[in-house]
Amino acid sequence: MRTELVTTLKRQATELLADIERDKQPILITQHGLPSAYLVDVETFELQQQRMAVLEGIARGEMAVAEGRVVTHAEAKSRMGRWLK
Repeated sequence: MRTELVTTLKRQATELLADIERDKQPILITQHGLPSAYLVDVETFELQQQRMAVLEGIARGEMAVAEGRVVTHAEAKSRMGRWLK
């Protein structure tokens, strides 16, 4: 992964954005020698957000199972029938 200084971002924003769009590789921006932010293209960011939503849904489901909040297949089918018509 490429790393750039925040001053480079200030001076060459257009070029960095073009690089991100072309290469689809994030750029780590550092400030005072410490990581400050990542620059990513819009498509990559949106895909990551979608994946995160799916993973959060799976985590909620696993938590429900661990807490015993489950129903039988027949009950689930009955409940979902309202939305499947």
